[in-house]
Amino acid sequence: MANLHISQHPLVKHKLTTLRDIDTDHRAFRELVRELALLLCYEATQDLPLSERVVNTPMGEAHGYKAQETIGLVPILRAGLGLVEGIMELLPHVQVWHLGLYRDEHTLRPVEYYNKLPAEPTVQLCLVLDPMLATGGSAIAAIDVLKQWGAKRIKYIGLIGAPEGVENLSKHHPDVPIHLGELDEGLNDVGFIIPGLGDAGDRMFGT
Repeated sequence: MANLHISQHPLVKHKLTTLRDIDTDHRAFRELVRELALLLCYEATQDLPLSERVVNTPMGEAHGYKAQETIGLVPILRAGLGLVEGIMELLPHVQVWHLGLYRDEHTLRPVEYYNKLPAEPTVQLCLVLDPMLATGGSAIAAIDVLKQWGAKRIKYIGLIGAPEGVENLSKHHPDVPIHLGELDEGLNDVGFIIPGLGDAGDRMFGT
């Protein structure tokens, strides 16, 4: 799929393996999620448009560049919150908007319970953040909301995806690039990614 980008960075592969480990505790898990978010955001923003800029250095004038787009982070509550801190280290001036979606355990469909978007778009690029792209339902629902809001440029950043979720998201939103740390085998009978890493929110927040 042309819109699917799987990181090949050695640090992503190393940290993701440690993240999966059942013996990785909550504190280490959160730190690894933060570091992986930073690395994946670095890769996802390689096409940011630039404008030329001149600055003064101690030795004279330097011709450089400035990123043009205002970026908004849209973490899908609750697990998406774990990705925010790492990205904000790389992009400290981003705006952060929150969408609350949970997956109904019986239907596996997303249910929206919180939406803190402003009345009109205030950013040029939205990064939808959710660690696990399982069925794709929550990501599709979040992007539906953003497009109805008026967002024109959207990307998805996650740690691990299942082929079913990637296919579903690509089918509904073929214009949205998907950036993942790894693509796993598939889903089990209750919609969890295999081998995955378990419930990202529970492992992140110790619940």
